Amino acid sequence: MSAVGQTTVAAPSTGPAVETWPRARETARRAGLRPLPGTGLPLAEALGHTLAEPLAALTDLPAFDTSAMDGWAVAGPGPWRVAGRVLAGPDEPAPLADGGAVEIATGARLPSGATAVLRREHGRTDGALLHEHGPDRLTTGQDVRPRGQECRRGEELLPAGTPVGPAVLGLAAACGHDRLLVRRRPVVQLLVLGDELLDSGIPGPGLVRDALGPLLPHWLRAAGAEVGEVRYVRDDFGLLRDALRHSTADIVVTTGGTAAGPVDHLHRALAEAGARLLVDGVAVRPGHPMLLAELPGGRHLVGLPGNPLAAVAGTVTLALPLLHARSGRTVGAPVLAPAAAALPGHPADTRLQPVRRTAGGVVPLAFDGPAMLRGLARADALAVVPPGGAAAGETVELLEVP
Repeated sequence: MSAVGQTTVAAPSTGPAVETWPRARETARRAGLRPLPGTGLPLAEALGHTLAEPLAALTDLPAFDTSAMDGWAVAGPGPWRVAGRVLAGPDEPAPLADGGAVEIATGARLPSGATAVLRREHGRTDGALLHEHGPDRLTTGQDVRPRGQECRRGEELLPAGTPVGPAVLGLAAACGHDRLLVRRRPVVQLLVLGDELLDSGIPGPGLVRDALGPLLPHWLRAAGAEVGEVRYVRDDFGLLRDALRHSTADIVVTTGGTAAGPVDHLHRALAEAGARLLVDGVAVRPGHPMLLAELPGGRHLVGLPGNPLAAVAGTVTLALPLLHARSGRTVGAPVLAPAAAALPGHPADTRLQPVRRTAGGVVPLAFDGPAMLRGLARADALAVVPPGGAAAGETVELLEVP
């Protein structure tokens, strides 16, 4: 059965119809188009959030004419008579008369009357006079950062919806901000389902190590989420139902239980929790038995398959578009690259293929089965391969791997 939209979950999906991969992503994005409230945070606490308003400069940058190099600030043509030194700091330097020079440090305020900066390696002193001996003649404004070169006070530097990374924090500080208005990060709870999973040690017969508990939180945090403790839930309907009922997270992400096997309880638990299915299966390999549901109170659940690479496919298909929308993040243009070699595809479904970038484009990696992570661990990205595959030279969309 395809997306149920606004209907109440009644039973596991049994029909062959599923959402196309592009439509499933768009459904997830639209489901999150209620960005979380804005909150003011100190710069030190804003990393990983999203700007809730444009970042505007509170000052010209630089705020005054500065020297871009160590050397001498000079006035007019040389040679120049050197008198004094100017260092970075709050003191206003004395004006320079024509034919005068003053030794100056990088970042120091340029004296009024100065017309250029002569780099240290391009000047030599002969008694009290300074001469240039660089490869080219000194020009007006050379190695000077004029006031407002980067921005003017009040200028919009970044739009709302920009993720706050280290460079954004540095820019905000440079142009005078102590705090930023950012969106609250969506709280995500990760429920790892299955009796066969171990969270430590070497697995024995019938048991496997959980790979998704260590993998997914970091990927979700990179997308702007606040992820708490990973919770392991046994293959028990009552335990899963209660976990869904009692969760207060903005988004619940589950692993496993999305199909119709004897211990796949997720559809039934969603029905009893009063959820509404938005996506129930996606035409993508790996990961087709993924789902997206709306929980009471406007919260959401993303159900990922239990196989590791299939769960990653579900993450980039449903979880990340939903997270970005709830965070108020702006969606950038698709990243495109040519295929350096043929990328095999599924006859009818989209395929997400781990690839590496080369000078000639992207190449597929081996060990790309639904239960495998070896290829993903070496990958630069996931290539979106259309049904039927992509020939060498054909352009494909890339989904970045954090």
